[in-house]
Amino acid sequence: MNKLKITNYNDARRMGMINLQAKHEQQPMLFKDIFPYSEIPKVVFGSEQIPMFIPEDIWITDTTFRDGQQAMDTYTEEQIITIFDYLHKLDNNSGIIRQTEFFLYTEKDRNAARKCLERGYKFPEVTSWIRANKEDFKLVKDMGLKETGMLMSCSDYHIFKKLNKTREQAMDLYLSLVEEALANGIVPRCHLEDITRADFFGFVVPFAQKLMELSKKSGIKIKIRACDTLGLGLPYSGTQLPRSVQHIIHGLRVYAGVPSEYLEWHGHNDFYNVVPNATTAWLHGCSAINTSLFGIGERTGNCPLEAMVIEYGQIKGTVKDMNLKLITEIGQYFEGEFKYSIPPRTPFVGSEFNVTRAGIHADGILKDEEIYNIFDTEKILGRPIVVSVNEHSGHAGIAAWVNTYFRLVEEDKIGKKDERINIIKEWVNKQYETGRNTVMKNEELESIVKDVIPELSIKKQNTKAC
Repeated sequence: MNKLKITNYNDARRMGMINLQAKHEQQPMLFKDIFPYSEIPKVVFGSEQIPMFIPEDIWITDTTFRDGQQAMDTYTEEQIITIFDYLHKLDNNSGIIRQTEFFLYTEKDRNAARKCLERGYKFPEVTSWIRANKEDFKLVKDMGLKETGMLMSCSDYHIFKKLNKTREQAMDLYLSLVEEALANGIVPRCHLEDITRADFFGFVVPFAQKLMELSKKSGIKIKIRACDTLGLGLPYSGTQLPRSVQHIIHGLRVYAGVPSEYLEWHGHNDFYNVVPNATTAWLHGCSAINTSLFGIGERTGNCPLEAMVIEYGQIKGTVKDMNLKLITEIGQYFEGEFKYSIPPRTPFVGSEFNVTRAGIHADGILKDEEIYNIFDTEKILGRPIVVSVNEHSGHAGIAAWVNTYFRLVEEDKIGKKDERINIIKEWVNKQYETGRNTVMKNEELESIVKDVIPELSIKKQNTKAC
């Protein structure tokens, strides 16, 4: 094959590739030097540094009912509506969780989408997802939705090998579907599948330019979702196309003329980069990040919605009126309703994400929990810091457990030198001297505290009664 690979902007300028029509390759560009398949994919570095460009307005979209549902047992209509209500309550009219997308292929999904529409919520807006064919588009029109996502594979792996088309044929198909959406006054959201293996200057940029021309002509926003389908994107500065998230977002903005508010990033976690890639997209000009609750999605999953809520708060310095305690409640719902097991050390939602067992950490928490807690997890997430007790906990660990478990503050806190703590410590020692090798359960410790510090047990009972 006679191929000229362009993987950076300087080469593109020099070779006059910017603002040209797509090169309709007769042979696929598969980047086999980067994706040899029989080996781990390669990281290619260059000298270009892409400047940060954080949009004034950034937000989150949700794919729990689409990509997320593909990785779970099919949700019932009632479960979909319950989760939708949770998303609305979590967002709390802040507009941070701006949209969610639905399948429309079954009567159950269509009924659920209708009932969610009937809720009348501003956020999240109900949108849909369809394949790149006009038969699917009829479903959107029948539902009366204002926006739909449409699958538009953009790598030659997909165009040549899956669709069995040329680039020109694929582009013509995609554009015809967009034109039909525009004719019906519906906002098309173009899902550029497998963009991190695509010929960026040979197909992606020319296609995006055509989309922006149609948008300008019609006066209707045409959105572009950049889909890192296999999680191959890289957040690092200096990496080159096709894997560089910085180059992809910058290139769509600068060379294809796509406004930030038209851009959305959709990632997967195959190489553990799903959150860094999403944040990188925000930092370089992409307004929307597509997520799913707890990252549930195809293979290794999507970008976790709760992670990007916290990222949003760090970048913007506020989460507006969001009710972040709902994150904990939604996690409990998934574990109870779906028997879904959230790994215990999962940040923000795992049962042990703010649990400490190390004695030296417990001693720090005893002095001031800010020393070893990421933020006020009780105030923000409704999850007080927890100290687990084992044979290595020491007096400080046991005192810290007592103070955190019984919610003791200020002058009520019990110090590690308190004789009652020593009595509990001796009891704990005996448990391990007889061969125990598991962490002490809260119920066990509460039982001994009932005998040694009875007033705390009474306080606990009174609290539960309230």
